Amino acid sequence: MKRLFKSALFAASLFAASSTFAQTHKDSTLGGKISNGAKKGWKATKKTAVKVGNGTAEVASKGAAAVADKKFDGKVAPNGETVYIDKNSAYYYVNGKGKHVYVKKATLVNKPM
Repeated sequence: MKRLFKSALFAASLFAASSTFAQTHKDSTLGGKISNGAKKGWKATKKTAVKVGNGTAEVASKGAAAVADKKFDGKVAPNGETVYIDKNSAYYYVNGKGKHVYVKKATLVNKPM
Protein backbone atom coordinates (compact mmCIF):
# COMPACT_ATOMS: atom_id res chain seq x y z
CA MET A 1 0.00 0.00 0.00
CA LYS A 2 2.86 2.37 0.83
CA ARG A 3 4.44 1.74 -2.55
CA LEU A 4 1.15 2.55 -4.36
CA PHE A 5 0.72 5.74 -2.33
CA LYS A 6 4.31 6.83 -3.09
CA SER A 7 3.81 6.16 -6.81
CA ALA A 8 0.56 8.14 -6.89
CA LEU A 9 2.14 11.04 -4.97
CA PHE A 10 5.14 11.03 -7.31
CA ALA A 11 2.90 11.03 -10.40
CA ALA A 12 0.80 13.90 -8.99
CA SER A 13 3.89 15.98 -8.22
CA LEU A 14 5.26 15.40 -11.75
CA PHE A 15 1.93 16.48 -13.22
CA ALA A 16 1.87 19.66 -11.09
CA ALA A 17 5.50 20.49 -11.91
CA SER A 18 5.02 19.97 -15.64
CA SER A 19 2.04 22.33 -15.75
CA THR A 20 4.04 24.92 -13.76
CA PHE A 21 6.96 24.92 -16.17
CA ALA A 22 4.89 24.70 -19.36
CA GLN A 23 5.20 27.65 -21.79
CA THR A 24 7.59 29.63 -19.62
CA HIS A 25 10.26 29.98 -22.30
CA LYS A 26 10.22 32.11 -25.42
CA ASP A 27 9.72 30.30 -28.69
CA SER A 28 13.27 30.16 -29.99
CA THR A 29 12.54 27.83 -32.86
CA LEU A 30 12.91 29.00 -36.43
CA GLY A 31 9.14 28.83 -36.94
CA GLY A 32 8.53 31.05 -33.91
CA LYS A 33 11.06 33.62 -35.13
CA ILE A 34 9.49 33.71 -38.58
CA SER A 35 6.03 34.07 -37.07
CA ASN A 36 7.13 36.99 -34.87
CA GLY A 37 8.84 38.67 -37.82
CA ALA A 38 5.75 38.27 -39.96
CA LYS A 39 3.56 39.83 -37.27
CA LYS A 40 5.88 42.84 -36.95
CA GLY A 41 6.00 43.25 -40.71
CA TRP A 42 2.23 43.10 -40.99
CA LYS A 43 1.76 45.73 -38.28
CA ALA A 44 4.21 48.08 -39.99
CA THR A 45 2.57 47.55 -43.37
CA LYS A 46 -0.90 48.16 -41.94
CA LYS A 47 0.21 51.34 -40.16
CA THR A 48 1.82 52.72 -43.32
CA ALA A 49 -1.21 51.82 -45.44
CA VAL A 50 -3.53 53.69 -43.07
CA LYS A 51 -1.24 56.73 -43.12
CA VAL A 52 -1.07 56.76 -46.94
CA GLY A 53 -4.84 56.26 -47.23
CA ASN A 54 -5.57 59.15 -44.87
CA GLY A 55 -3.20 61.42 -46.79
CA THR A 56 -4.78 60.49 -50.10
CA ALA A 57 -8.28 61.08 -48.73
CA GLU A 58 -7.27 64.47 -47.35
CA VAL A 59 -5.76 65.65 -50.66
CA ALA A 60 -8.75 64.40 -52.65
CA SER A 61 -11.26 66.00 -50.30
CA LYS A 62 -9.42 69.33 -50.26
CA GLY A 63 -9.23 69.30 -54.06
CA ALA A 64 -12.92 68.58 -54.40
CA ALA A 65 -13.75 71.30 -51.86
CA ALA A 66 -11.62 73.84 -53.72
CA VAL A 67 -13.44 73.10 -56.97
CA ALA A 68 -17.02 72.67 -55.73
CA ASP A 69 -17.21 75.10 -52.79
CA LYS A 70 -16.26 78.66 -52.05
CA LYS A 71 -13.13 79.39 -49.98
CA PHE A 72 -13.65 81.72 -47.00
CA ASP A 73 -10.68 84.11 -47.31
CA GLY A 74 -10.86 86.27 -44.18
CA LYS A 75 -11.10 83.53 -41.55
CA VAL A 76 -9.53 80.18 -40.69
CA ALA A 77 -10.60 77.31 -38.46
CA PRO A 78 -9.40 77.36 -34.82
CA ASN A 79 -6.42 75.13 -35.71
CA GLY A 80 -5.43 77.16 -38.79
CA GLU A 81 -7.14 75.08 -41.47
CA THR A 82 -8.65 76.63 -44.60
CA VAL A 83 -12.39 77.15 -44.28
CA TYR A 84 -14.84 76.43 -47.13
CA ILE A 85 -18.50 77.39 -47.55
CA ASP A 86 -20.77 74.75 -49.09
CA LYS A 87 -23.95 75.23 -51.11
CA ASN A 88 -26.04 75.37 -47.91
CA SER A 89 -23.89 78.24 -46.51
CA ALA A 90 -22.34 75.94 -43.90
CA TYR A 91 -18.71 76.47 -42.89
CA TYR A 92 -16.33 73.51 -42.76
CA TYR A 93 -12.70 72.49 -43.02
CA VAL A 94 -11.09 69.22 -44.09
CA ASN A 95 -9.29 67.28 -41.34
CA GLY A 96 -6.29 64.95 -41.68
CA LYS A 97 -8.47 61.96 -42.57
CA GLY A 98 -10.29 63.76 -45.39
CA LYS A 99 -13.53 64.31 -43.46
CA HIS A 100 -15.50 67.56 -43.54
CA VAL A 101 -15.67 69.07 -40.05
CA TYR A 102 -18.46 71.63 -39.85
CA VAL A 103 -17.91 74.65 -37.59
CA LYS A 104 -20.00 77.63 -36.56
CA LYS A 105 -19.09 81.03 -37.90
CA ALA A 106 -18.55 82.30 -34.33
CA THR A 107 -15.70 79.80 -33.76
CA LEU A 108 -13.69 80.99 -36.77
CA VAL A 109 -10.65 83.20 -36.12
CA ASN A 110 -9.03 85.90 -38.22
CA LYS A 111 -6.43 84.75 -40.70
CA PRO A 112 -2.91 85.56 -39.48
CA MET A 113 -1.03 87.97 -41.69
